[in-house]
Formats: sequence, C-alpha cells, structure tokens
Amino acid sequence: MAATQNGTMIEVSDLWKAFGPLQVLKGISLEVRKGSAVALIGPSGSGKSTLLRCINLLEMPERGRVRVGDQMIDCARGKLPADKELASFRARTGMVFQLFNLFPHMTALQNVSAGPLYVKRMPHGEAKELAMGLLAKVDLADKADAYPSHLSGGQRQRVAIARALAMRPEVLLFDEVTSALDPELVGEVLDVIRSLADEGMTMVLVTHEMGFAHEVAKTVAFMSDGAIVEIGAPHDVLGQPKNPRTQAFLARFHSFTRTFAGTR
Repeated sequence: MAATQNGTMIEVSDLWKAFGPLQVLKGISLEVRKGSAVALIGPSGSGKSTLLRCINLLEMPERGRVRVGDQMIDCARGKLPADKELASFRARTGMVFQLFNLFPHMTALQNVSAGPLYVKRMPHGEAKELAMGLLAKVDLADKADAYPSHLSGGQRQRVAIARALAMRPEVLLFDEVTSALDPELVGEVLDVIRSLADEGMTMVLVTHEMGFAHEVAKTVAFMSDGAIVEIGAPHDVLGQPKNPRTQAFLARFHSFTRTFAGTR
C-alpha cells in the first residue's frame, strides 16, 4: 500500500474539465482519507461521473492535479503523463461502471482472473485461486463457470466488483453501479459495497441511493453545475443541508427525507 499524505489517499486540486465549449468541471477540489468512503450526489449533468473518470484519468482534465497514494499527476496542458506513468497511476484505482463492462465471451471466473493473468502476469493457478476467492467474497463462487448472459444484473455487477478487486487497487470508484438494476437486485450489490466499507476500503461512490450514502459514506459531497457546492458529514448534508441547491435536490427524495427526519 502506498504511503498517504496526512492520511489522505485521494487528493484532487483545482480540477477543470471541458468537452468542447461545455465546461463540465469547474475547479473541483476534494480529499478522501484512507479507509473512508465519499459519496458524490447531485442532479444528472452536474459532473459527478466526469469527476470520477478524472480521478483515474480515463478523462484527462485540462487543469489541476490528482494524487492517489503517493503518485501525483499534474494535468496542466503539455504535462500529460507518459504511457507507463499513466498505466501505473490507473493501476492504483479500480473502477466499477454502471453497465458492468464484462467480457461476454468469458465466464465469471475468466473475467475476474483476466487482469491478474494478462496485466500483472500472475501465474495461471495463482490468478485462478485469487479469482475464486473474490467470487466467494461477493457470494458467487457457484457461478464461476457461468457466462454474463446467464447471470442477473445484480450478479453481473458483483462479478464486476470482484474483477476490480482482483487488481488489488488502493481505491475503488463506483459510478452509479445500481442505476441499471431492477429494484429487487439493488440490495445484493449494496451489501457487497457495504462490506468493503466495513473492511476499510477507500472508496468514492456516485450514487442516487440517499439512504445508502447516509449509511456507508463518511463524507457526502453535493455537486451542481460542475462544482461541489456543499460537503460534510452525511447527517449534515443529507439531514440539514445549508445550500438552497442541495435542499431543492433532496426535496425530490420525499420518502428518504421523512425517514431520516424520523431518526433524528
């Protein structure tokens, strides 16, 4: 595990990202302490997923800096990292996407073992043992030989989480991993993420599950129009938001608001 600075595993400083004339991120700064989970909430189009993709440089910001562990990347124009440095940086993060992105021609076991086998050059037997252990961790050991087309959406998402863990990342990034699932399948995926949080995995989660964000995250950041406009402990941001935009957003989640208010 890489050394952290002042206990901070992820540090984003003054990050800017545009797509053509559209400025999507506007000077974002964020710190994530080692072993904690940060939930990013906000309306669609506010820049949450783009911020997540910039943290592991799937999208390259125009300005700003990103640090994961002890590796810092300066994103200023003309200072893009070389391929080897970029690959090393990305290897520190595991990312789980909304639509699984599993290889359809591979079994669950093959999907999970592919990274260790082909990227890390791990011996076949060791990669298989690691993959089987991770499938057991997400309660899918009995589906090792199943192809993605024979798995439910929740099972595919759990395989995707196991695949991300197989690379032994320092942090995990979750991009709305339950939004494409049927409601009855959401719980099984959230249970896996909850267990990872309990184990002390450093995580950043883009989510619309307000109750889950309140339960799992140590910090909640509300994004609007490319900026973080409110950030703090879940009981503050979700229970007593100060910013009018946060208040208006959370007002849409009536059942959550009533439930939360009743527990205070």
